[in-house]
Amino acid sequence: MNLEMQSMVLGMVGTNCYLLINKDINEAVIFDPGDEGERIICYLEREGVTPAAILLTHGHFDHIMGVPALTKRYNIPVYVHEQEQDILKSEALNACAMIGAHISLTADKPVKDGDVIEAAGVPIQVLYTPGHTKGGVSYFIEALNAVVCGDTLFEGSVGRTDLPTGSMGTLVRSIREKLFILDDSVKVLPGHGGETSIGWEKKYNPFLG
Repeated sequence: MNLEMQSMVLGMVGTNCYLLINKDINEAVIFDPGDEGERIICYLEREGVTPAAILLTHGHFDHIMGVPALTKRYNIPVYVHEQEQDILKSEALNACAMIGAHISLTADKPVKDGDVIEAAGVPIQVLYTPGHTKGGVSYFIEALNAVVCGDTLFEGSVGRTDLPTGSMGTLVRSIREKLFILDDSVKVLPGHGGETSIGWEKKYNPFLG
């Protein structure tokens, strides 16, 4: 399978949007289209790639603002954990009020821990990693030895837990029980900042020592 992962930094808080592209069939999976939906569309059309699905790690505004433009243009399914649906819908919970925006979404594909999503010909495993929000997930892509983890784990840091439904204890437990059981070589693709690895974070992350 000829796969590549592209990233785009989008929006006012620099959210990483990832595009998993299956070059064999020119289809893509979009992870966390945080903003600038038209920019994502322009990239896909320039590269001749058709999106197959949108996978959300969680429902905060800076990870979902590009969804409406993409679903209007392509009519593709949106996946999110079943516990996160009300955060997507509620402006009080998805934090869009912090920027004076109005965003309320519904994902049509609720998922749960352990599910395997088949999108763009690639199996993607759902890892339930709450803590940043109550329905946060990470997506493990075995074919790339990589995990897209949203705002759960960062290079040398972890996601904030002071927003509605956040819990530091839950977050740390999620990282230790769901992410740190992955091989040390697994690439960590976070929602903000640079790429890291499971092995590096086990050794050096000051929040998880």
